[in-house]
Amino acid sequence: MPFASIVLFAVLYAIAVAAWGLAPLVGVLYLGASVACFALYAIDKSAARAGRWRIAETTLLLAGLACGWPGGVLAQQWLRHKSSKPAFRARFWVTVAVNLLVFAWLASPLSMLDR
Repeated sequence: MPFASIVLFAVLYAIAVAAWGLAPLVGVLYLGASVACFALYAIDKSAARAGRWRIAETTLLLAGLACGWPGGVLAQQWLRHKSSKPAFRARFWVTVAVNLLVFAWLASPLSMLDR
């Protein structure tokens, strides 16, 4: 199910590029932010195993909100990190929903952004 969110976003992104003329550079932004977010999860997982200083959950959530949520989804699944914490997962999915709503609005013709 979590991977479906990434597929649905890819479809939404493709529609925004084709129908609304969204700059493909936005995809590069999401890709870079996703790699960075995945790296943060990996660093935090490693720190948790080693008993070292951890990355704050707020930082992980903000990284997801800042276009990195696809990387967060993949990290939760592949690294099995933060995947068993219901409170974190609930807040994570709220940030995903907020990001998607903002993306849809900014990418749509309703936005006042000049393309």
